[in-house]
Amino acid sequence: MKKYWFEFGISENLFPFGIRMGCGLTAYDYNDALSLLNNKVFKDRPLPEIINAIENIDVSTLDSGHVLSNMLSPDKRGVWFPIGYDL
Repeated sequence: MKKYWFEFGISENLFPFGIRMGCGLTAYDYNDALSLLNNKVFKDRPLPEIINAIENIDVSTLDSGHVLSNMLSPDKRGVWFPIGYDL
């Protein structure tokens, strides 16, 4: 499985809760990652423009004050940042 970090080109008020900085997830491949974004994070909203997508992200490079201190383990398939979309 691969760890992904996504950033989106949408206005502040249209972001689902907690993803202003980005969204981290672990998936089998890029298409699986997009499926998780659609089904877990954006749900009834259309997937916005992805302005940055990093495959195999080294999570230690992410913001320590916001991301690293507020994320689930990235070792299993699902959304690990922000917390709350893993259900």
